Amino acid sequence: MARGPFLPEEISDYLLSVSLREPPLLAKLREETANHPKIQFQIPPEQGQFMALLMQLMGARRTIEVGVFTGYSSLAVALALPRDGHMVACDVNDEFTAIARRYWKEAGVDHMIDLRLKPAMETLNELLGQGEGGSFDFVFIDADKTNYEGYYERALDLLRSGGVIMVDNVLWSGRVLDDSDQTPDTNALRAFNKKLLADSRVTLSMLPLGDGVTLALKR
Repeated sequence: MARGPFLPEEISDYLLSVSLREPPLLAKLREETANHPKIQFQIPPEQGQFMALLMQLMGARRTIEVGVFTGYSSLAVALALPRDGHMVACDVNDEFTAIARRYWKEAGVDHMIDLRLKPAMETLNELLGQGEGGSFDFVFIDADKTNYEGYYERALDLLRSGGVIMVDNVLWSGRVLDDSDQTPDTNALRAFNKKLLADSRVTLSMLPLGDGVTLALKR
């Protein structure tokens, strides 16, 4: 089972053994994706469960996902939304999202998910241009790191006051601490984390969940 890099294995195993309630269809999707060459794109099951709890706490109805992969996070969220809920799912890879679509259909949530196969920035700009600003409850950002700042700014515009952005991979397996790592993704994450710390438009919390997540609540 995939786990985050920040807990000892025995603690992680115990945590999952006493807290994970993974629906069978999500477990099936995770198992199908386990040998995928891009398995690092998939969130761990405890993060999916946390996202589902967050949807219920917020009473979320309208959400956006930036970066779908094979659909674990989108399925976890969609299963927690009311039946008339709606998600805009942004990705560019038809092959990966074909798996997601298959599971969405099997779960009976495919009618709730509007998959848009184009650069996410285009989709977010289109939503703003269509007057959707301030109308979403939740945005999950888990895509190309060099565009995180742009996704975040548009997500803030699309969220209602009290809405939440969740940003994935903010601890980057600890590489944000390695000064010898000057790759574009790592530098982008360092700059992004500093930006959010100083952003008075949101209430902020960073958690060592999965590969590190930041929660930003729009004031």
